[in-house]
Amino acid sequence: MTAVDKDILQRLGETIAARKAADAGSSYVAGLLAKGEDAILRKVLEEAAETLLASKEGDKLHVVRETADLWFHTLVLLAWHGAGPEDVLAELQRREGTSGIAEKASRGK
Repeated sequence: MTAVDKDILQRLGETIAARKAADAGSSYVAGLLAKGEDAILRKVLEEAAETLLASKEGDKLHVVRETADLWFHTLVLLAWHGAGPEDVLAELQRREGTSGIAEKASRGK
């Protein structure tokens, strides 16, 4: 098995951010961003549903592939909001070592 490139999320985030300025006809990401937030949200929802269905099928490779699609489209959503994977990673780092119950209580939800 080859080593996993731990910088892939950062590079994907940078590529997606760069596509914001690309021609919508030449880039899937630029086209999706040009359609607006509702189109991006629909795509994230679609990919989340496909991930859940793949899980119910019990096919590990299918789950991994659908999760990759979900993560990718979530990165597009982050870019829509001017954020990137580093923002999510920083939030996960902030939460590290805190119980899920305590973290959720700190948000008042």
